[in-house]
Amino acid sequence: MKREERPRRATIHDVARSAGVSAATVSKVLRGVATVRKENADRVRTAVAELDYRMDPLASSLRNESRRIIGAVVPDLESPFFGALVTGLQDAAERAGYHLIVASSRESEEREAELVARMNDWRVAGTLLAPVRSERGRGAETLRALDMQAVLVDRVSDDERYDTVSADNYQASANVADFLLGLGHRHVLLHGATQVSKAIRTRLAGFTERAKALDAGVQVDTVLSDADADVPHRSICKYFETRAPADRPTAVFSLSQHSTLRVAAELRRRGIRVPEDIALVGFDDADWMQTTWPSITAVAQPVHTMAEHAMATLLARIEGNNDGAPVQHLEACEMLVRESAGPETEVPRRRTRGN
Repeated sequence: MKREERPRRATIHDVARSAGVSAATVSKVLRGVATVRKENADRVRTAVAELDYRMDPLASSLRNESRRIIGAVVPDLESPFFGALVTGLQDAAERAGYHLIVASSRESEEREAELVARMNDWRVAGTLLAPVRSERGRGAETLRALDMQAVLVDRVSDDERYDTVSADNYQASANVADFLLGLGHRHVLLHGATQVSKAIRTRLAGFTERAKALDAGVQVDTVLSDADADVPHRSICKYFETRAPADRPTAVFSLSQHSTLRVAAELRRRGIRVPEDIALVGFDDADWMQTTWPSITAVAQPVHTMAEHAMATLLARIEGNNDGAPVQHLEACEMLVRESAGPETEVPRRRTRGN
């Protein structure tokens, strides 16, 4: 059976022949050059419409030695946070006259390095990398090895080679410690699905160091995992299985959106009431946290601000408007207080042993 041939894409030379002008004239019309005679410009536009011609942005940029393509590599395109980040980056790129191509590393450092190299093959003008691990991971190493123009976003701190843009994870988590200890909590569980991410480690440090500074006797338990998706679920199950009600924490601070979902599900499965039996605060807000009952107090990351700042920083480097030393940009987060741990919430009373 003969395979059906796909229609050939029209080229700039097809447009030129149809309009009766040179390919150079077509290029000028498409670029908005005003010196082309009106009748020639009209014929070119008519030919473009009839042939359904579309410019090849990569070929065009290579011919003009002006690459208008930005690459973005993020760990996960299914995550609401990274989805919102990519949307913000795309909007900012298009306003500046650039095209954005996006790829997901799928939380794999090996794939991350491969994708960065692929961006280099595409000869992108610059790359925005949200690393799997941190500024010391495989992707950032590849950027340096290939001497690429880039900005590192999220899960990073300061870097000697590249500008970095991230949420102020440390201060935001310290603020959660202020909030929970201010309510009287002295036994808090910190839960995270991974400790590979620099952001998770920074949140852990921010909360723990502030809590200990406020009260050296505070008990902070941690449950972290770097294994497959089932292990963090089993870990939180085991944590509550091994503790009698009197030994349970009075509050949980979950260090990511996925962690908050796992914790909330486990508490509900065990019949542990929020906030009556245990308070819950999550890092990274989501729509479901606002609509569930009780609604969940959450740290909202400034994702749109991060996207705008990251793109502006990269474009300033690309276009030669900034040749100074790399800068670490920290964007402030906001804590949204809801029913799961509001100021009116009382710390659950625990019976003392022997009563």
